Amino acid sequence: MNQKHNPHPIKFETATVSREHEEWVIHRRCLETWGYTEPLNDEMGLEMVWIPGGTFVMGAPEDEPESRKNERPQHEVTLQPFFMGRYTVTQAQWAIVVGYPQIEHQLKSHLSTKHKGDNRPAGYVNGDEATEFCQRLSAHSGRKYKLPSEAQWEYACRARTTTPFHFGEIITTEVANFDGSLTYNGSPKGELIRQTTDVGSYPANEWGLHDMHGNIFEWCEDDFHSYEDAPTDGRAKTYLNRTNVERVVRGGCYSWHPMFSRSAFRFHLDPHFPSRSPGFYLVGFRVVCIQGL
Repeated sequence: MNQKHNPHPIKFETATVSREHEEWVIHRRCLETWGYTEPLNDEMGLEMVWIPGGTFVMGAPEDEPESRKNERPQHEVTLQPFFMGRYTVTQAQWAIVVGYPQIEHQLKSHLSTKHKGDNRPAGYVNGDEATEFCQRLSAHSGRKYKLPSEAQWEYACRARTTTPFHFGEIITTEVANFDGSLTYNGSPKGELIRQTTDVGSYPANEWGLHDMHGNIFEWCEDDFHSYEDAPTDGRAKTYLNRTNVERVVRGGCYSWHPMFSRSAFRFHLDPHFPSRSPGFYLVGFRVVCIQGL
């Protein structure tokens, strides 16, 4: 198709959580960014948000509560600008792209997702299927879509913050969907919903990205690797032989401890497992595009 897009402003609400007079206080404000909408058909599109280029420190410092060794050593990464999906891909968007011509892998026309809803994240997706979605979208649109590299994902999630969450030192169920019966770093207990929520139900970060913490894990392009030899230019780390290599997922999940939703947290899964396997209902994805409008 290769349609020309007109960039447009995107208004959103963001939030920060800070401790004031021995209480955690949420500060909300309205911000504006810009992006474009990739049309999937005549009625539905996929909103993409502009992520400015820059340099950041990837990983967790030694003193970050409940951080892990595989999140270190911290290292500087410099990235070029890119666009990223404002939300994780939804079940309704998946249903449209499934109808595009196959590139490598078959895609299920109907996701056997545990929590159904057009605006809920597309879950029960393995890594091969998420990549196939990007390939089909690329062929349909004439632009290069892919999964984010792990560095792109963390950089976009942080949005220039250095705290465990882009919200601040803690996270609460007022700003994200995770297991609120458990606490992190002295945070108050909250609600446990036990299911995904519609994308965009919670405040965005300062670059306009929603649900980077919690709701559903997200596939990255990288094979799981040590930070000792991590790329410093934002590229994905992949191996020539990808057999029996697990792939990175990020972002946390509605039913997991809040520590797993931290900006620096890394997890890994076999990308080739049947997507109906137990646990894959916890995994979805969002896309990035590095091409201009």
